[in-house]
Amino acid sequence: MGERWSFMILRAAFNKLCHFEEFLSELGIARNILSNRLAKLVEHGVLKREPCPDDRRKIEYRLTEKGIDLLPAMLALRQWGEKYTMQEASNPVLVDSRDWLPIAPITIHGHDGRELKYAELRWQDRSRLGECCDRETTEPDPNL
Repeated sequence: MGERWSFMILRAAFNKLCHFEEFLSELGIARNILSNRLAKLVEHGVLKREPCPDDRRKIEYRLTEKGIDLLPAMLALRQWGEKYTMQEASNPVLVDSRDWLPIAPITIHGHDGRELKYAELRWQDRSRLGECCDRETTEPDPNL
């Protein structure tokens, strides 16, 4: 995921692209690089290869459950970019299909659903979950 083209391929997959030629055209990526990145995403279980229903000789690349689970991270990065680097609102806008209104910003929530701010977060050893012990907990890493 840390590689630029893999990120761009995933973004395109979330935008419903699924054919090699579509990725090639949309991303402006060299064929060999695209082929390599698609193979790695398949190898790591983020994408899967399926025969095209219309033409079984063609292959489609589809997000797996593991790939779909990357959506919150992808949206968080997009929202961060929109907030800090864009001069105007981006288009298209991701909306809720129930009411066709924009989704809310990605935030961190506690186990009870409360939205948490950075200052409210601590690292805790898994064996001590639920215990409040300031000497055992650590502040959030300022470099995160």
